[in-house]
Amino acid sequence: MTAQEDTTLIASQLADLTQTVEALANQLKVFRERADDAQERADTQQERIDLAARELTEVGDRLQAAANALRESI
Repeated sequence: MTAQEDTTLIASQLADLTQTVEALANQLKVFRERADDAQERADTQQERIDLAARELTEVGDRLQAAANALRESI
């Protein structure tokens, strides 16, 4: 192989490698975006769960107060 052929082969391999790296970088970007979206959904779900737990506690407190008032009236 001549030096020119070696250079051409290396340049071709480098171009292929560059394309592969770019494709992997794009895939990584998509994965990160999906992970960010999933985290946002999880955060939203957790906020809803926390709100529901607070509301359930309030309902429980009101029921307890009603039960206490009923006992006192009997």
